[in-house]
Amino acid sequence: MESIQQVFEQLFGAEWGPMLFLLTKNMTFILAIVVPLLLGVAYLTFAERKIIAYMQIRVGPNRVTFFGIPWLRGWGQPIADAVKAMMKEIVIPTGANKFLFILAPVLTITPALAAWAVIPFSPEMVLADINAGLLYILAMTSMGIYGVIIAGWASNSKYAFLGAMRSAAQVVSYELAMGFALVCVLMMSESLNLGDIVNSQQGGSFLNWYLIPLFPMFLVYFISGVAETNRAPFDVAEGESEIVAGFHVDYSGMAFTVFFLAEYANMILVATLTSIMFLGGWLPPINIEPLTAIPGIVWLLLKIAFMLFFFLWFRATFPRYRYDQIMRLGWKIFIPITLIWIVLLGTIMQLPVSIRNMFPLNLWF
Repeated sequence: MESIQQVFEQLFGAEWGPMLFLLTKNMTFILAIVVPLLLGVAYLTFAERKIIAYMQIRVGPNRVTFFGIPWLRGWGQPIADAVKAMMKEIVIPTGANKFLFILAPVLTITPALAAWAVIPFSPEMVLADINAGLLYILAMTSMGIYGVIIAGWASNSKYAFLGAMRSAAQVVSYELAMGFALVCVLMMSESLNLGDIVNSQQGGSFLNWYLIPLFPMFLVYFISGVAETNRAPFDVAEGESEIVAGFHVDYSGMAFTVFFLAEYANMILVATLTSIMFLGGWLPPINIEPLTAIPGIVWLLLKIAFMLFFFLWFRATFPRYRYDQIMRLGWKIFIPITLIWIVLLGTIMQLPVSIRNMFPLNLWF
């Protein structure tokens, strides 16, 4: 890396060389994150259709292939869907606010991609290793709802507006539970840096992961993440039987596809944060020789895939909840549980060591 920086200094001088080198390095890292993420989003849709098809004893996509290879039948479906979306016309309703109508999908996808800047894929692989990474994640994930609200309002449709209001109320409700669950992780790791949170779960085995002492918070965080992304069974914002298709009912072409990309990118982000906060991130389940030889990013990707499977499983299994049931779960169950756990955790952490060792949580303090 230093030799490359010296080449830049020789080509562009001592003043512009370091600046252009830093810009080139950051752009390379950004592309290395965004391109695989978009490919992951595309093939997550394929995995969803295939997995749900198997659960319902169907075949799923099995036509579009690459170069006629039999064992790749269906694998070209995401590419075909992307080409179709790019060729479709973006129809803007007559009474819509054109500027806000086009801006809304951008405001939805931007936070979903920007949040990945602080995600550590391994001890050395992170774009921005900032100390307030957890705070940055909470700020970015909270901004996506603005695109949803603007989309519902700019469409000038009562159905789209109702869907946007439902989505906004749902996201705000579950954002509190997610934040309180992460406060427990912050208390145990004593750091806002995501890399430090993973390192604090080291210890030789999965018994040191925060999944065990914070298991209720793990459930609250992940289920709240499902609700945050408007996925089934919390997809009342897109209730086809009630409000046609939710806040993006008037969108088509690439504008609709951007909303689609943002939803699936947020699913991957929630699965990634769950893996980092509660499942040890890039750490192997047991520190033994065959497992430690596997790169950390492979362990992280396996954990992300495992958590994403539950998103797909929920959609194939549970019926859609009523809106009052969703609000009751968020306000009357999840938020009180998280507050009680914060108080319990803080009380245990303030006890003297001799008394604290009497608790089963002494392994993690």
